[in-house]
Amino acid sequence: MKAFVYNGPGKMALEDRPKPEMSQPGDAIVKVLKTTICGTDLHILKGDVATCTPGRILGHEGVGIIDSVGTGVTIFKKGDRVLICCITACGKCEYCRRQMYSHCTTGGWILGNTIDGTQAEFVRIPYAETSLYPIPKGADEDAMVMLSDILPTGFECGVLNGKVSPGATVAIVGAGPIGLAALLTAQLYSPADIIMIDLDDNRLAMALKFGATHAVNSSNGKAAATVKSMTDGKGVDTAIEAVGVAATFELCQQLVAPGGTIANIGVHGHKVDLHLETLWSQNIAITTRLVDAATTPMLLKTVQSGKIDPARLITHHFKLDKILDAYDTFGRAAETKALKVIIDND
Repeated sequence: MKAFVYNGPGKMALEDRPKPEMSQPGDAIVKVLKTTICGTDLHILKGDVATCTPGRILGHEGVGIIDSVGTGVTIFKKGDRVLICCITACGKCEYCRRQMYSHCTTGGWILGNTIDGTQAEFVRIPYAETSLYPIPKGADEDAMVMLSDILPTGFECGVLNGKVSPGATVAIVGAGPIGLAALLTAQLYSPADIIMIDLDDNRLAMALKFGATHAVNSSNGKAAATVKSMTDGKGVDTAIEAVGVAATFELCQQLVAPGGTIANIGVHGHKVDLHLETLWSQNIAITTRLVDAATTPMLLKTVQSGKIDPARLITHHFKLDKILDAYDTFGRAAETKALKVIIDND
């Protein structure tokens, strides 16, 4: 089968690999119909994710058709169309029982990290019964791909951890796909203002179309002062970091109001300074989280009802044999105006 393989920092290739085989009774082999590229995949290619070693097939998102199931799988059968969750959950360990599926003792974020992932023609899914979801009949499968990771990540790590509430003022630093996913789901809680901050005017324009109340270009170094002027000098109740670099996390520290929350979503591969000399007395909370995908069933229903349309995040389509072009397009988003790309394997 064809598969996209990480061969070390800056090294990648589309290779021929053997079709995966089941190794446990709870496994399923899924023929991947659609997948996508995540910002985390770009972090892997930079060498920021030490757990992902050379030779790994990347990808942790997608939809597909069940090709075969192990003897322990009873709720899925060959031919079922399924949503692949980015988090693998055994459903039985201490962390799974606390709905911290990302910390499952034998699962968690393993797809495209410590086991081969979804940017291939087929993928092995451990714990299939608790790591796959049936796709509703007639669902937009492009939109379903957004439910693998980006939508629950923006919601859980940004909106829920950030304690977004009715009437609150929210700043989302980073108007890339994950920041826009946080924007879409934050509106479920009716905040008074959602301020999007980014360096890219095109992405800021998209954010306004998606429901942001204000857009701030931070390229002049005055974003914090601008946001403070919008909030009577107080700052925001929730500052969501959706990039994963030191500068954006530091900006969140400048934006948050007394009693507010900084919610980190970004994948950080390098150290970030924490300015306790200014924050120690401000009654703020700082939250971190890896998505647990505990909210996926709810978000599935919300998308099916039309309350959220994550397909709006998709800007480009590629076939699997053009995945190197897809990575090039996604990696040059400022030039290509890319948000999410869909890689089709039909």
